[in-house]
Amino acid sequence: MRRPLALCVLLTACAAAAAHPLQSPLTDSLGWHVDPLVGACLSISLLLYAIGAVRLLRRSGAGRQGLWRQIGFFAAGWLTLVAALISPIDAAGSVSFAMHMIQHELLMIVAAPLLVLCRPLGFWVWSLPHAWRKAIGATVQTGVIRAAWRTVTRPLNAWIVHFAALWLWHAPFLFQAALRNDNVHALQHACFLFSALLFWWAVLRELMGGPRRGMSIVYLFTTMMHTGALGALFAMSATIWYPDYGASASRFDLSPLEDQQLGGLIMWVPGGLAYVIAGLVLCAGWLLPQTRPASLERAK
Repeated sequence: MRRPLALCVLLTACAAAAAHPLQSPLTDSLGWHVDPLVGACLSISLLLYAIGAVRLLRRSGAGRQGLWRQIGFFAAGWLTLVAALISPIDAAGSVSFAMHMIQHELLMIVAAPLLVLCRPLGFWVWSLPHAWRKAIGATVQTGVIRAAWRTVTRPLNAWIVHFAALWLWHAPFLFQAALRNDNVHALQHACFLFSALLFWWAVLRELMGGPRRGMSIVYLFTTMMHTGALGALFAMSATIWYPDYGASASRFDLSPLEDQQLGGLIMWVPGGLAYVIAGLVLCAGWLLPQTRPASLERAK
């Protein structure tokens, strides 16, 4: 029941459903837009988590502090999903590459690690009747599921999946296909969030007691390097990579090239900083093992 596969499926569905059409008229409101499926997924995840949290807090003893920490991570991650998927950021992403980049960064480097750290599957399972909990526990402990999950969450495999998703979907023909077709755009969102959840699970489990913290730091560093390189390509290029955006970014007083360069800077600098911070946290835990949050160990 500790496997976060359900987290990946549910939250990927949220991200996929939130794909927005590029062809929205510039006169459309850039306000809050709640897609019914996105709203339903977010609401159900919050309700189940709240029910599970209440039940676990009633049963907890010395581990209550760790539970509250996980609840805080979930709240922060859930609110980040709200900001990325239904706030004006989502609507603005249909007219600006830079805003689109902010949305993707919120999904991949803010929401994904927070949701991995909160380990919500246990809370969700505890919101269910006892018989359902027992059936779910038996299912996820089957050999096939355990073997498949161990394979896909090995740090190197997760790193490759995340690397491939990021670079392939930013290839001009694929990115513009996503701009032109809502179904392709939904698949793009799903790949970004799912690959990020796998990557951060593989890396951050070392913070929660994994044996190879040094390799996790290597994966964080190399991810910072390749995402920074992609951002630098956008920021320093004098060529428009995605002409399908046209002049829509003029709504924000940006030319198409300025919009692309700003999006590249967002990926390059703030995006890279997230991996640096995560690496420093892992280093601190490595050098000072006595400060490792034992409550996270108990909550696994």
